[in-house]
Amino acid sequence: MTISIRVMTAGDGYRYLLNAVVAGDGDRDASSALTRYYLEAGTPPGIWLGAGLPGLAGEIAVGASVSEEQLRRLMGHGQDPNSGEQLGRPYRKFATAGERTQRRLDQLPKSLTAGERAAQQALIEAEEAQKPTNAPVAGFDLTFSVPKSVSTLWAVADGGTQALVAQAHHAAIRDVIALLERDVAMTRVGAKGPRGAVAQVDVRGVIATAYDHYDSRAADPQLHTHVVIANRVQAVDDGKWRTLDSRAIHAAVTGLSEHYNAVLSDHLTQILGVGWEARDRGAGRSTAWEIVGVPQELMDEFSSRTRDIEQVKDRLVDEYVSKHGRQPSPKLVWQFRQQATLETRPPKQQHSLSDLTSQWRERATTLLGEDAPTWASALLAGSEQEPLLRADDIPLEDLEQVAEVVVQQVGDRRATWKRWNLHAEAIRQTMDLRFASANDRDAITQQIVDAAERVSLRLTPPELATALLQKS
Repeated sequence: MTISIRVMTAGDGYRYLLNAVVAGDGDRDASSALTRYYLEAGTPPGIWLGAGLPGLAGEIAVGASVSEEQLRRLMGHGQDPNSGEQLGRPYRKFATAGERTQRRLDQLPKSLTAGERAAQQALIEAEEAQKPTNAPVAGFDLTFSVPKSVSTLWAVADGGTQALVAQAHHAAIRDVIALLERDVAMTRVGAKGPRGAVAQVDVRGVIATAYDHYDSRAADPQLHTHVVIANRVQAVDDGKWRTLDSRAIHAAVTGLSEHYNAVLSDHLTQILGVGWEARDRGAGRSTAWEIVGVPQELMDEFSSRTRDIEQVKDRLVDEYVSKHGRQPSPKLVWQFRQQATLETRPPKQQHSLSDLTSQWRERATTLLGEDAPTWASALLAGSEQEPLLRADDIPLEDLEQVAEVVVQQVGDRRATWKRWNLHAEAIRQTMDLRFASANDRDAITQQIVDAAERVSLRLTPPELATALLQKS
């Protein structure tokens, strides 16, 4: 998945944001952050994103730099980053393990002997230590990572090409955030029930901060951006600040990820003229779309983390087969890969982009047998740009046929599905097409999904965007 999601809590999650995502941010011009080489170790400064910014005190423009104090107010306390005014209800406070333990100890009968009380205390402390301590959700970290061939080309190309790749990446992020604001970002209001409030209402947009990073923990090229969406949104109808409907966000992540892949490929074709091809990544992994002409050997050279993860994952699979006598399910394989990711994770290190670029070019030159920047320029010069389509270039009957394939593919994988499942598959089925704009691709995708819904049997009322569907 090209977009991963991590829930940010106001406690450990916020500290993670400061230590892992924001760490190393330099005092540099955000507008030119990835268009030149850095001599300092660190990463570009964070910038503000989202249509919800006008609802804050003062003026925060899209693209303006994020200060640590602003981040502390918004993500640490749920406050306006400028004024410090509370945005909606304060974060809920949860009892710590020590507080829960003391509360239970206070309820023990006074008639217990010292020995009995000591035994009960040991038992209570052990039980409470095993329970997780809840923390309020401060936001959601959506990490946008470009495909490996894009990171590879960006890593070894000249400075001008690097700037254009970054431009396409940022444009694709803006497209996805706009889609999220239109179709995903909502809040819930109404009477409380077993599953929370009873109605979804529109919001004015999200408030987000974005942080560019350019390498993996193994110091391989990995152009990616952390977009941290605050869990505070302003309702359109009454202007009140509430929390995001997190279920809608989690349900849409796969669809948003596929959408990012698609619009990024469109932008890169528009800007650089590159072509795209599908590449098989092996059992248990989805097909990847990569830039034509970027050799797999070079991509593998820059995939140290992937090799380490796959080796540990394969070991875990072999151990499972030896113990149970059968292959693990796809879900278990995914869990093994997550476990392998944690086991092989090296500590973060700070490097300058200048040093990294020199190292990447040297490694690529050795593997390619020619100067890496020259190779990159030749690849771009020799690319045959794919035709860019407008929404009205595709006949309606063709879209109906694609919709039937979408429903068949989704139905083969699951018994029930949601609109975002159809959206993700519609993108996969049209990844061989390049569109002239994000609006053109969105129009085609929505038409396919609408047609796919028409041949699906709705199982839940249509008022909520999360309605379940089943093939008719």
